[in-house]
Amino acid sequence: MAEPDASLPLPPAHWLAVQAGDQRCLVPLAQAGEIFPWTAVQPTPYTRTWFLGVANLRGELCGVVDLGRFLHRDQEAAAADPKLLGFHPAIGLNCALRIDRLLGLRAAEAFAPSAAGVPPAQAWLGPLLTDAEGHSWQTLDLQALAQAPAFLAIDA
Repeated sequence: MAEPDASLPLPPAHWLAVQAGDQRCLVPLAQAGEIFPWTAVQPTPYTRTWFLGVANLRGELCGVVDLGRFLHRDQEAAAADPKLLGFHPAIGLNCALRIDRLLGLRAAEAFAPSAAGVPPAQAWLGPLLTDAEGHSWQTLDLQALAQAPAFLAIDA
């Protein structure tokens, strides 16, 4: 069997893999914005526990949402060095998601539909996928999330 040619380009990745609490998530690359290191967040009063406040990200004031809390996931897996994942500018929402771990890029071919097959409860929750190791991944639609009343209603 011939060795693969290292000069050939790799197939494009279609997902950005992240972890929020104990949940593995896949975000479409086309909807992901810039990834920022953790920065100071100014808390805002009278908001939901998952809305951490606002942060200055490259001169823009952005709301910061703890994705793990928003998804109601176990926070024991929370990382000491979280990251902020911005929404793609085309979505039109100055918001960043606090994620616990950035797990890299993944090709769509690396996943198969999950056997669980339960229809998502929210429009912004895509199908569950499974990787070759048997891990379950929740796909997220950031465009739909940015329009979801439950996500936009940050008041407590």
